[in-house]
Amino acid sequence: MLLAWPDCAFRDELVRHPRTRVLLANVPAIFGGSEAMPKKADVIDLCKAEKARGRRVLVYSVYSGTRDTTSRLKAMCEAEGLRAAVLRASIDTSRREDWIFEQVDRGVDVLITNPELVKTGLDLLDFPTIAFLQTGWNVYTLQQAARRSWRIGQKLPVDVHFFGYGGTTQITCLQLMAKKIAVSQSTSGDVPDTGLDVLNQEDDSIEVALAKQLLR
Repeated sequence: MLLAWPDCAFRDELVRHPRTRVLLANVPAIFGGSEAMPKKADVIDLCKAEKARGRRVLVYSVYSGTRDTTSRLKAMCEAEGLRAAVLRASIDTSRREDWIFEQVDRGVDVLITNPELVKTGLDLLDFPTIAFLQTGWNVYTLQQAARRSWRIGQKLPVDVHFFGYGGTTQITCLQLMAKKIAVSQSTSGDVPDTGLDVLNQEDDSIEVALAKQLLR
């Protein structure tokens, strides 16, 4: 909930005990249903700037189920004159590439999806700018999703942006992910050359490391 709340403050948040279901916390919504939150406003500004440069944007959000943020972002993009589409899990894996091509043919400016849906097998050359609203926990998924546009045949520079709210658990998670990626690249013989290049020698999983940060 600590990770999700900064991006889902447009809805009430209830925290219940996993077994007894006793209510532990109740936080009311801060933003209205159509009100742009700061991070989403920044993402939309990025998409508008990239459209002016003739570039499409691939936006990742890990909250596409119970705490769906993708539909809300799509509506906000369209309100700003951007053509947006949401790739959902309901679209069969074998159809996803064709579906994306169809959206490109229709003039889409922004493609919104969960990184899990495109982490392997898809070359998204039409989207040279990538924006992560959240990263999730999986280092492999993050690395693969960040390279969907940086494939053989790409003729444009690929820009990858990571968004997070300062002073929240999101930044702690992003820092830990950065360290894990740096270690993964270093141990495989690659020199870290991304924006997430802080070395980390911890052996804990990301979840354990984050829990330790919260207990300090």
